[in-house]
Order: sequence, then C-alpha cells, then structure tokens
Amino acid sequence: HFYSGGGGGAGPVSPQHHELTSLFECPVCFDYVLPPILQCQAGHLVCNQCRQKLSCCPTCRGALTPSIRNLAMEKVASAVLFPCKYATTGCSLTLHHTEKPEHEDICEYRPYSCPCPGASCKWQGSLEAVMSHLMHAHKSITTLQGEDIVFLATDINLPGAVDWVMMQSCFGHHFMLVLEKQEKYEGHQQFFAIVLLIGTRKQAENFAYRLELNGNRRRLTWEATPRSIHDGVAAAIMNSDCLVFDTAIAHLFADNGNLGINVTISTCCP
Repeated sequence: HFYSGGGGGAGPVSPQHHELTSLFECPVCFDYVLPPILQCQAGHLVCNQCRQKLSCCPTCRGALTPSIRNLAMEKVASAVLFPCKYATTGCSLTLHHTEKPEHEDICEYRPYSCPCPGASCKWQGSLEAVMSHLMHAHKSITTLQGEDIVFLATDINLPGAVDWVMMQSCFGHHFMLVLEKQEKYEGHQQFFAIVLLIGTRKQAENFAYRLELNGNRRRLTWEATPRSIHDGVAAAIMNSDCLVFDTAIAHLFADNGNLGINVTISTCCP
C-alpha cells in the first residue's frame, strides 16, 4: 500500500506503513529524518536540524563526522508518504517528503503566530487564543466597533520604519488594521495599509474591505479581500497587494502629520 510516488492524500494508514515511517524518527526531536539522510559511523540517523547542534551521535555517542550518506534509506524515504507535522492538531494529509515543507507552511492546522507586525513577539497558539493574547500582551492597541471607522495614524513623519496597528470589531469578527512605513531605499519611504481577519482563510473570503484617503478634493481608494492572520502582512507588502502610497501622497492627505484612513468592511454574498 505504502509504495506511492503520488501526492498527498488522506486515508487509512496501514500498520506496516506506520512501522516504516517510524524508522525515520529522529531520536532527538521525534520529527522525521528526511533526505539528504546522513548517518553516524555506526549507522544511526539523526535529522539534519538536530545534527547541526550535536557534537556526537545521540544513540551511540560515536562521531558524526565525516558525514556518511545513507542512499538506501533515502530511496525508501522517497517511496513513503509521511504525515504532516500538524497531524496531532488535526491534519490528516500524508505527503511525499519533497511536498511536506511547502504544505506545512500553509497548513490550516499550523499554530497561529502573533499577528502584530514586527518580529518582536514570538507568541504562537490556537486561533481561539489569539484575541486573549492581544488583549493581555498588546493592551495599547485600540479597538473600534462598527463596519465603518476612521483609522487615525498619528505622527506619520516619524523617521525610519514605523507600524500603526488598530482593531476593528464588526459582523461578529475582529479585524486588524495595519499601516506600515518602510524605507525601501535611501530617503524613499513607502506606506502600506492592509486589513487582516483574525480568522481562517476561508472565513476571510466572506468579507471585503475598502481603505480610503480623503482630503483637499482628492480621493484614493483600495478595495480587496482581507487576509487571514495565518498569512500575515509580510507577503502582501512584498507583493504590494495592499494600499501603497509614498510620502508625497501621504502629505496630500495628512493633517498636521496625522493621517486618517477610512476603513469600511462589508460581507460578501456567498
């Protein structure tokens, strides 16, 4: 049953298959040892991440150098489907080892990271725990009620990279509004504004958001589907899949260094 070069799938896993995948368990982290597979001189395996941190084999205390490649085990690994690393939290997919990393990056069952921009907060947990984390660890974030609000970013002329964050509560959900200022290259600053849903990708598809800058007989509008906090803002900003404007445009709409962005959230008909 288990010899399959095909893609990921869900289904009953035979006892032999389970026995076979258990041969690839790393004795240190219990994740799988996947190609390139290196062994100690006595033939014991350890995964490549753990191997880099070890000075000797965890099984026999023998030397890990020089590196000896185990080609036979690599061939077996290529014929086996491995469970997703989030199997314990509900993912039932089994995948070829080459497809595992890509799937695990976007797996719906992977823990949620703190959605606040910037990498200073390392919290991870379930979707249900995100709001209580934000309320306890990020108390300074303001929450406004209603589907039509004004996100006021103060002191937009502050030098360097700056983030403004706010929460909006409507339709029984919480949305995170992020305005990020980045200096792409010397002296040229760009602003990126985006809305995230504190929810799954599927839930996000039920909503649309509109960001609008108004003032001095000018109007700039961006409309899109909110991103799930599972995806975060980094990729959207990198691809400019959000409201993007430079300092000159910001100044056309700002009032004494403060920028008001009208945010409207609506539901999409299924």
